[in-house]
Amino acid sequence: MPSGPSWALMSPHRDDPVRVRIDPAGLEFTASPRDDLLTAARRAGIAIRWSCRNGVCELCEARLKAGRVLNTRTDQEIEPPATLMLCRSQPRGPVELEIEEVMAAGSQTPQQMQATVSDIKTLSHDVYRVTLTLPRRRELAFHAGQYLSVRLPDASPSYFSIASSPSRGDIELHVQAATDWASAQRVMDTFHTDGQVTLELPHGKACLASAPQQPLVLVAAGTGFAQMKSIVDYLRETGLQQPVHLYWGVRRHEDMYLRSLAYQWAEDWAPFSFFPVVGDDADNDWSGHHDQLVRAVLAGGYDWSGVSVLASGSPPMVYTLMDALVEAGLPESAFLSDVLEYAPRGQ
Repeated sequence: MPSGPSWALMSPHRDDPVRVRIDPAGLEFTASPRDDLLTAARRAGIAIRWSCRNGVCELCEARLKAGRVLNTRTDQEIEPPATLMLCRSQPRGPVELEIEEVMAAGSQTPQQMQATVSDIKTLSHDVYRVTLTLPRRRELAFHAGQYLSVRLPDASPSYFSIASSPSRGDIELHVQAATDWASAQRVMDTFHTDGQVTLELPHGKACLASAPQQPLVLVAAGTGFAQMKSIVDYLRETGLQQPVHLYWGVRRHEDMYLRSLAYQWAEDWAPFSFFPVVGDDADNDWSGHHDQLVRAVLAGGYDWSGVSVLASGSPPMVYTLMDALVEAGLPESAFLSDVLEYAPRGQ
C-alpha cells in the first residue's frame, strides 16, 4: 500500500481536488470532494462500468485500499478495508481503489466476434468508411487508439485501426483499398458481398486508457488518421482541456479524405489544433514526404520534455519521427506507436 503524505488521511478544503488511484491498472485521476468517484473517473476518460447511478445495480463496485470516502446515501465515512459504490462515494482525501475490471492501456485480451456490415461509404478514390455492428457490443471493451484484425478463410489477418470512440455502439474502420492491393480488395469484397465478418479485437498498446495529464501531439500519415479519430472523439467526450495537436501527412490533397472533419474539430473544440501536411509536388516519393511531416512537427516548437506523442504511419516515418523528437528532448517513454510493437528495430 502506498505510504507517505500524498496518501495521508486528511480533510481537504471542499474545493481542493485530490488524487485517486485505481489498481491493478495503475490509473490515476483527480476528483473534487464534491464529486462522486464515478463522475470524476468518467470525466477523466476511465472506462468504469455503471448503470443506475444510485448504488443499486452494484456495477461500479470497488474495494477501498487506502484513504477515506463519504457514503452519500448514509452520510457516513468509510475506511479500508471496505467495499463501496463509486456513484455513492465522495473522496475525503487521496484514495486508492481496487477494480479488477478496469484495464491498463493495451492490457485487454483479444477476443473473436462476429460482426455485421451495416454501412459502407466512399471517402476518397480509394478509402472507404465501413461501419460494423457487434451483437454483444456491451461485452467488448477497448481503448481509444487500438486496432482490430479481420479474419477471412485461408488468408492472413488484415489489420485496421478502430476509428470510433470506445463509447460508440458500432465500430468504424477506414479501409484503403487501392486497385493493386489484393488483400484489401478481398476484405472489401467480403464486406460488400457477405455482410458478415469475423473480427479479433482489441490489439495495440499505443492507446489511451484515460485522459492525458499533459499536452498531446498526434502524428498520422495516410489512413493513420483513423487511429487519431478514435482518440480525438474520445478526448472530446472527456472534456479534456489539455492541448491536443494533430499533424496529418499525405502525398496528395485528395488523400486527406476527412480534412473537413479535422477543421471542424479545431473550430468546435478550443484545446485542439490541426496541421495538414501535403507533399503534392513533382517528386511523389513518400520517403521525402515523411521527412516533410517530421519537419512540420519539429517546427511546432513545443517543450518536448513535457508532452506525449502518439504516431501512426509506416515504420520509416515513425522511427524518423521518434529519433528526431528524442534528440529534441522528448523522453523515449513519452513516444507511443504500434510500430514499436509490430516492427521493432533489428527485426
